[in-house]
Amino acid sequence: MENRKSAGKRALPALLALLAAVVLAAGGCSGQKKAGSPETPLKIALSPWPGWFFWFVVEEKGFFGEHGANVELVWFPVYSDSLQAFATGQVDANSQTLSDTLAPASKGIGVKAVLVNDNSYGGDAIVAKPEIGGIPDLKGKTVATELGTVDHFLLLTALAEHGMTEQDINFVNMTVNDAGPAFISGKTDAAVLWEPFRTMAVKEGGGKVLFSSRDTPGLIPDLLVFREEAAADRPDDVQKVVDAWFAAVDWYLESEQNRQEAIDIMARKAEQTPEDFRTAFDSIKLFTLEDNLKAYEPGDTYESLQFTGRKTAGFLQGLDMLGGIPDIAAMLEPKFVRNLAER
Repeated sequence: MENRKSAGKRALPALLALLAAVVLAAGGCSGQKKAGSPETPLKIALSPWPGWFFWFVVEEKGFFGEHGANVELVWFPVYSDSLQAFATGQVDANSQTLSDTLAPASKGIGVKAVLVNDNSYGGDAIVAKPEIGGIPDLKGKTVATELGTVDHFLLLTALAEHGMTEQDINFVNMTVNDAGPAFISGKTDAAVLWEPFRTMAVKEGGGKVLFSSRDTPGLIPDLLVFREEAAADRPDDVQKVVDAWFAAVDWYLESEQNRQEAIDIMARKAEQTPEDFRTAFDSIKLFTLEDNLKAYEPGDTYESLQFTGRKTAGFLQGLDMLGGIPDIAAMLEPKFVRNLAER
């Protein structure tokens, strides 16, 4: 699997600058762009993250065809490039995190999150030297991760659960690509990392996981997000995409044989061995239709997209990385998963 670059998955600063430029450019335009006719494939962008490789299973096993979904998967080796393509309308939809969906929404770019692909479930973690017993032992220690990313948010969440703040540690702002090697070489006491750096820090750096996204279900959701005009102009086609995705998820869960076939497909696309890819895939929770229905409901835990969206937006605003809090409910569109559930 290609490593996510410093401007890769979950890195926000470059995106925010980009979106400002996009909105300024869009200011001189009038009218809403049409999303194309049903004969035009819906372009769905994806990039390296275990849960998003599942789109290749949907495609190769024929689920798009079975449900009449006219789709073109557009591959981006670097996640931030997919965000740029989505923000500028080069694709109709993107596979992206909830946190990265807040930025365009806050800039007035219409977005509709139509399904939850997965939640990080251990794929993001605080890895520390073996002698550090727990989160309270990080007091006064050097901890590296990238400012404004979801792994920074994970760190602050873990500290808060133990009555601590960032002031209690020696925080080092470092890209995850650099934080992993820095930890392995002994330059930091701990680092907050996503895959594959998390596994590398444990295996090569002798680190241990103190806290991970497995401890905070729902904190880091990965979504399929359509541009608003595509969802509005082609709802039947979007529904077919949603139907195809969940048909593939159901097929995957039916048997170990199906799961192994899916792993083989994704591993080939990721240029990994099936064994290595299965390890990465185990660090996410693939969301079923029932999981989606629950996630779209209002709630007061991170299992609710609305709650997570508000908390994440507040976090980003506190870092001056988000100008305002967008209408979280408006950017979530549960009708497609609900339509499927009703059938």
